[in-house]
Amino acid sequence: MATIARPRPAALILTPSAEARIAALMERAPAGAIGVKLSTPKRGCSGLAYSVDYVSEAKPFDERIETPGGILFVDGASILYLIGSTMNWVEDDFAAGFVFNNPNAKGACGCGESFTV
Repeated sequence: MATIARPRPAALILTPSAEARIAALMERAPAGAIGVKLSTPKRGCSGLAYSVDYVSEAKPFDERIETPGGILFVDGASILYLIGSTMNWVEDDFAAGFVFNNPNAKGACGCGESFTV
C-alpha cells in the first residue's frame, strides 16, 4: 500500500501584506535576482537580527517558500530560530518594515532590531 505524502507546512507564516511586499520587491529586483532571502546574522545588542536581501542563487539547505509574487528563501542556518514565526509588513506615518512575531525569541533589545533565543 502506497502512502501519500502530504505537503510539508511552511517553516514560517507570511501575512498577506508580507506577501505583497515580496511581490513589490521582486517587481523591481535587480537582474539575476531569483527571490528574497531571510536570514538572522549575528548583530545588535541581543545577538541576532532579521535581514532580508535579494538573492541570486539558492543554497542547498535554504528553505523555499513560494508566494504569489516571488520566492522567499530562508537561510538554512537560520531556520531553527524562525520555525513557527509570522512575518508581516507594517507601514505607518513614520516607518515601514518587516515585523516578526517569533515564538523562539527569549528576549529583544529595546529598539527591536535584534533578538536572542
